[in-house]
Amino acid sequence: MAEDTTVSSVAADLADERLITTQGLGGYAKLFWHRLRGGELGSLPVVLGLIIICSAFYAKDVTFLSSRNLVNMTLFAAPVGVIALGIVLVLLLGEIDLSVGSVSGFAAASMAVLVVDKGYSLSIGILAALLIGLAIGASYAVLYTRLGVPSFVFSLAGLLGFQGALLYVLGANGTINLPSDSGLVEFTRQKFLTDAQAYALIAVVVVVYVASQMVGIRRRRRADLTPQSVVLVVVKAVLLAVGLSLLTWYLGIDRGWGYLPLFFAALVVIVDLALRKSRWGRHVFAVGGNEEAARRSGIKVNRIYFSVFALTSVFAAVGGLLAAGQLTSVSQSSGTTDTNLTAIAAAVIGGTSLFGGRGSAYAAMLGIVVLQAIQSGLNIVGVDSSVRFMVTGAVLLLAVAIDSVSRRVRSASGRG
Repeated sequence: MAEDTTVSSVAADLADERLITTQGLGGYAKLFWHRLRGGELGSLPVVLGLIIICSAFYAKDVTFLSSRNLVNMTLFAAPVGVIALGIVLVLLLGEIDLSVGSVSGFAAASMAVLVVDKGYSLSIGILAALLIGLAIGASYAVLYTRLGVPSFVFSLAGLLGFQGALLYVLGANGTINLPSDSGLVEFTRQKFLTDAQAYALIAVVVVVYVASQMVGIRRRRRADLTPQSVVLVVVKAVLLAVGLSLLTWYLGIDRGWGYLPLFFAALVVIVDLALRKSRWGRHVFAVGGNEEAARRSGIKVNRIYFSVFALTSVFAAVGGLLAAGQLTSVSQSSGTTDTNLTAIAAAVIGGTSLFGGRGSAYAAMLGIVVLQAIQSGLNIVGVDSSVRFMVTGAVLLLAVAIDSVSRRVRSASGRG
């Protein structure tokens, strides 16, 4: 049965390639429609949801889409978005990490104690926080691969344990304020691209995109495979350039692009390339799709688990550092409020499957933008914060329901 499904999936992919080759953009549109009918929804649900959310809040208060509010949204979304990026990785394996919030707070507190109380340099404090995240993730991997402890159990224990460690590290005062001239504070709050830098960056992004697509087309031709249409690449490049330019112009009315959201975006791109283009990424999807089949094919499954759990905790530490710089302090509430909820919800709402094997790095970005839009909109219209949790829960449930339904449709259509 599995072989039949694979054969039918390959046949469907070949038919898709022929459709694009023979009919160009029209064929691409038909292919898009066929994939929707086959359950390949991609990021369409979250994009439509974001449009609906923005339209609803804009109808309530036009300041929701003001350049100032959009700049603030990009800044506040980045720290938890980085944590959500780690959640995407662990979800691709069909596992979970409930401790990312506590790990982020503990790592940030350790950095603050070293820098403020002990007088070490900021670079030493940041390095220590990253090593703490790495050590925690490595410990999780050992518990999972060597002892067989379920990820839900050891991450729940970590949630409680590292929250206690956060309180212990901070001591009686409970709060450590970072210096206003700290490089971390400046990076997360005060650094923005100039207009010239922003448009130059757009040009670089578009050129790199076109170059990468052309390289892909050339490789497929050499391998006697159907390449992507050059016209389609040009159309996408133009849309990318126009879209980014318009957004940059609008954000520039206020402060423009901050270093912090650009750093988050760069991490997303790097992880996406690693997942799609590297052997490691292919192995992550293989293990998440079918661990036993991956093991029989020669994949070092334990190494994949080690790398993913380690990266998840490192991203949690990075997110905690960014949040500390943004808030200019570390307190007993750092990472312990709704950080776990928001990070996990962002990954799932963005399109990462809870069943493993399906998702992308961009899910973290899309998901956190949706949640940040909800939070910002509710704050603007003056709705109590309790409503935000209820709305977030409803959106999360809807995202999981859509994923479950599309998964059944894919299975029935043979795209697995």
